[in-house]
Amino acid sequence: MPTISMFYGIIIRMYCGKAEHNPPHFHAYYQDFKAIVDISACEIIEGNLPAKQVKLVLAWAELRKDELVADWELASRGERPFKVEPLK
Repeated sequence: MPTISMFYGIIIRMYCGKAEHNPPHFHAYYQDFKAIVDISACEIIEGNLPAKQVKLVLAWAELRKDELVADWELASRGERPFKVEPLK
């Protein structure tokens, strides 16, 4: 699962594979926490992160939604997604 972005200790990854399930999503990791975030709704659908990191991840996802959708389309075809600009 390639890393597509990293910021403030948070690692964002997206699986590549034709069998990857919907809805379009990415995986966020922070220390021992992990969460799956729905790209369209910009909400956590599985797992959890500390409150501060939730705010950062969801704000980033909202800002980068178009890029994340494009990456999801690549990944769902088995292609490697592009890196996405981190929060600064």
